[in-house]
Amino acid sequence: MPGDRRHPNHPGVDQSDRTVPRNLRQTGDADVDLAISTRVRKSPFWHLSVEEGCHRATVYNHMYHPRAFIDPEDGGPEAEYELLVDHVALWDVAVERQIRVRGPDAEAFVDYVITRDATEIETMRGKYAICCDRDGGILNDFVLLRPDDDEFWFSIADSDLLLWLRGVTVDNRFEVDVDEIDVSPVQIQGPKSPDVMESLVGEAVEDVPYYGLLDATIGGVPVLVSRTGFSGEAGFEIYVREATENAEAVWNPVLETVEDHGGGAAPVNGRRRIAAGILSLGQDVDHETSPFQVNLGYQVPDDKAAEYVGKAELERQKEVIENGGFPFTHKLVGLKMGGEPILEWPPDYWLVSDPKTGEECGYLTSAGWNPELGTNVGLGFVPAATLQAATDVPLDDSIYNADVDVEFGVHLPEEYAEVPGEPVRATVANVPFRASVNPSARERADRHADGTDG
Repeated sequence: MPGDRRHPNHPGVDQSDRTVPRNLRQTGDADVDLAISTRVRKSPFWHLSVEEGCHRATVYNHMYHPRAFIDPEDGGPEAEYELLVDHVALWDVAVERQIRVRGPDAEAFVDYVITRDATEIETMRGKYAICCDRDGGILNDFVLLRPDDDEFWFSIADSDLLLWLRGVTVDNRFEVDVDEIDVSPVQIQGPKSPDVMESLVGEAVEDVPYYGLLDATIGGVPVLVSRTGFSGEAGFEIYVREATENAEAVWNPVLETVEDHGGGAAPVNGRRRIAAGILSLGQDVDHETSPFQVNLGYQVPDDKAAEYVGKAELERQKEVIENGGFPFTHKLVGLKMGGEPILEWPPDYWLVSDPKTGEECGYLTSAGWNPELGTNVGLGFVPAATLQAATDVPLDDSIYNADVDVEFGVHLPEEYAEVPGEPVRATVANVPFRASVNPSARERADRHADGTDG
């Protein structure tokens, strides 16, 4: 690790844990157009999303990703939020590129590259999982599906995991094939999603458990259905096989059924995923972030005997934390904040300061207005020493459900600030801010519940 290296623009924020510091320059939302080029891929659903009114996009996994459908005069982000939490939304999430690992050693290979125990994933089931490098940094987090005994699909977040997975196979220790396949998912999310899916594939979907899989047919096309999602609401994903050819044949009847149930096409809802405590790779985590910093400590098991990439370092970090220490300068926490409602996608890492000294000490990674709670909520990195001084709770995953009496200031842009130029008050809050319909394994443990976990 580098020495005590302060950020050149905001030296109060200690980023000595990082080789490449987060860029904390406040650049604002520049008035520029996103160039549509051949270098960036279009998903099989891209033109269909545009037909449905997509008027804003970002780039995710080298693909265009819809980020706004409903025009501001028709309700904009608020209407898209209501569509999700009150009805049902169809999301184009083909950016979750599918990396298939197949072969006689598929289970052993997957068990080596993920921190969780892959041998516990039954055929036609899945789990949320992560890959780490040898230093314990998170390379990717994903839905990991097992459609066959000798086959796994990594439904990946925003990084080139294919290249790394192929790199692991170069010594031919594992007899597997690793490649991207022509499978693209859409998500059906919201309280009416079970009704939509039953209309599309029949009553069999009622018996699919959380993270369970179902082979089905939509529009004459074979698809794989999973009971998963990125919203905190009830939801499913439909993985379209040979999607380049079959996109319209599936999208059109799915959209028609969604609309029949009062829903429509919409973007992935960032504000709802923040409220659910769902992390976004590249925003909240990256390869220089440890699971123990970001509420993913439960992804590092105590009882996995098999070797896996990063095991030695992650077990070292866990031991430090169990002994009352914390081997990092910052910890990600949930924050409830003042200010005007944040309805747009934040374009910057907004700075966090110590209200007693006014010194900059951290930064916000995700933020948005939650109408159910009537407040802005966010995820941000704050000094671990400040948290340790305020509580006897270890800085493991349990801190996210502990009462920690700590306040910070968050420096919001002028359009959201209560007093121009002054930070808004922010308090450390329990995560998730709003319970998920399908709680994660960590949430289940916190609730002392049992059952199938993600």
